[in-house]
Amino acid sequence: QRMDSTLHYIHNDSDLSTNSSFSPEEERKSKVQDVVPQALLDQYLSMTDPSRAQTVDTEIAKHCAYSLPGVALTLGRQNWHCLKDTYETLASDMQWKVRRTLAFSIHELAVILGDQLTAGDLVPVFNGFLKDLDEVRIGVLKHLHDFLKLLHVDKRREYLYQLQEFLVTDNSRNWRFRAELAEQLILLLDLYSAKDIYDYLRPIAFSLCADKVSSVRWISYKLVSEMVKKLFMASTPTFVVDLMNELVEKFCRCHKWSGRQTFVFICQ
Repeated sequence: QRMDSTLHYIHNDSDLSTNSSFSPEEERKSKVQDVVPQALLDQYLSMTDPSRAQTVDTEIAKHCAYSLPGVALTLGRQNWHCLKDTYETLASDMQWKVRRTLAFSIHELAVILGDQLTAGDLVPVFNGFLKDLDEVRIGVLKHLHDFLKLLHVDKRREYLYQLQEFLVTDNSRNWRFRAELAEQLILLLDLYSAKDIYDYLRPIAFSLCADKVSSVRWISYKLVSEMVKKLFMASTPTFVVDLMNELVEKFCRCHKWSGRQTFVFICQ
């Protein structure tokens, strides 16, 4: 049955995505599916209407956002066209709690939709969340590796330039944000080449090693040690040699005792 509905979508509905000026009848047909009772889906989609959410219940949009990955999984990726507009509406909701809920689940939705739909429909939303409030940004940061690993290599490399922005937060005392960044960078080492690690991740790691909060520094020591291992395994030895020389210069020969202690902890 799922195969039949997929073929039906490919043959009959694929042209809808290229036509931006739907008539009301075409708009209604674009949200028709045969997996669950249509009335049930229509009721769910109507609850995400901003005007209704404001007059009935301010929390309703948040609950809809929380349930959306489950709805998408039930309908299947071939019926994503039924949910796409609703997802974009929720992603631009005025309430940050609604956007935060979607930010925490966008990596799950990417698995459900696959790489093509993710690149076309989720990446723009993901990019918007990266520039949002810290309460929303932490959602994408906590699952940064889970989302980026689903993207093609070229698209994934584009985010190397933005990782530095995670060091800046609305509240400088929000040290858990930087600690989470260090944790994610450890996982991201497997996704990037030795040159990318040296050029982009190394400066961030050294900055985190000098953080004012000890919890952030401890995770960063592990990050640097994992970086050394990763570069040591690379085909070009230049990067690991340069990294070790920088560790010696920056920390081992530091005039402050805390710098020299950092070197010892990284070696440990």
